[in-house]
Amino acid sequence: MAAPQNYLAVIKVIGVGGGGVNAINRMIEVGLKGVEFIAINTDAQALLMSDADVKLDVGRELTRGLGAGANPAVGRKAAEDHREEIEEVLKGADMVFVTAGEGGGTGTGGAPVVANIARSLGALTIGVVTRPFTFEGRRRANQAEDGIAELREEVDTLIVIPNDRLLSISDRQVSVLDAFKSADQVLLSGVQGITDLITTPGLINLDFADVKSVMSEAGSALMGIGSARGDDRAVAAAEMAISSPLLEASIDGARGVLLSISGGSDLGLFEINEAAQLVSEAAHPEANIIFGAVIDDALGDEVRVTVIAAGFDGGQPPARRENVLGAGAGSAAKREEPAPSRPAETSRPASGIGTVPPREREEQAPAPVQAEAAPVTELPNTQSSPPHVPPARPYDSQAEELDVPDFLK
Repeated sequence: MAAPQNYLAVIKVIGVGGGGVNAINRMIEVGLKGVEFIAINTDAQALLMSDADVKLDVGRELTRGLGAGANPAVGRKAAEDHREEIEEVLKGADMVFVTAGEGGGTGTGGAPVVANIARSLGALTIGVVTRPFTFEGRRRANQAEDGIAELREEVDTLIVIPNDRLLSISDRQVSVLDAFKSADQVLLSGVQGITDLITTPGLINLDFADVKSVMSEAGSALMGIGSARGDDRAVAAAEMAISSPLLEASIDGARGVLLSISGGSDLGLFEINEAAQLVSEAAHPEANIIFGAVIDDALGDEVRVTVIAAGFDGGQPPARRENVLGAGAGSAAKREEPAPSRPAETSRPASGIGTVPPREREEQAPAPVQAEAAPVTELPNTQSSPPHVPPARPYDSQAEELDVPDFLK
């Protein structure tokens, strides 16, 4: 008689390096169910403090258990030296999350190696990593960018959480300890938002194949989290998720969206519909939206919405390029909003995009005024400051009002 088979998806969460191990410790503490936790580190002392199901101290000969010294090359070599051991603990996984804090040594250098092994075994591989805080220094920031670029090549989907964005949603009195804890909490939300769709029987249920259809070879992904109570709570939570400070770009153009809505047993069908409609309108018109609703009475009257958007043309969210140029549609819209308020205050500032065209038109009119400025230059002759007059002429077209008082003085 054939032995009964387990048809549940096997999900493994691998924390690589100090930041990654801290993140999975947080997930274990909260009680994330249905997944196996694996801690990989070059720091033996940090591994001892982890409650992960499997602990793997890599680079034993290379680092003697003392860490990678914030050197990604050491972290990479340590992971490569123990490739067979990593492969052994990843075998049988349908889905592998690789989580790390980018910028250090083991996580930055080792995560791409772990992801490469997981993908070679046929597992759907998702990277969930943090970009370091600015106060951690320029070197860590540069190492993080290189590590993120390497990891992106080795995973199906990569979610990058910028730690600096956490400051915009934190109190000014927040401690460093709490700041890093909140980073771990966001990593938890990213993993939980996906795994709950698969492992938790829901009101509207999803399976592993649904998630795989969105996240397989999807490139960069964006994650937003929102929660709300009271009237229109589902819509408010959805709005919060798609405009989350954690999003480095807009979800516009996403061809694959995972939408998870969690609430108590009083969660209404129309609430779910309105929230889903809001998210679908923000994504690509032909987006594949995988949607799940989970009933959790522990939430009370709170509704939580997690949105993970992927499948952008070119693999990158288009808004990210717009941010670099500083002239994208999203940034233009933001700059045009304050434009009407600035003229209401004074007409002097010229930083708003909306005020630039009229000033350019004014420049065409003052062209003949520069000829009229000749008599104005006669005034300074009495003050014996002719050397300052020629350089002042180019600025007359932009700020003549300021030049005249200077001469009068």
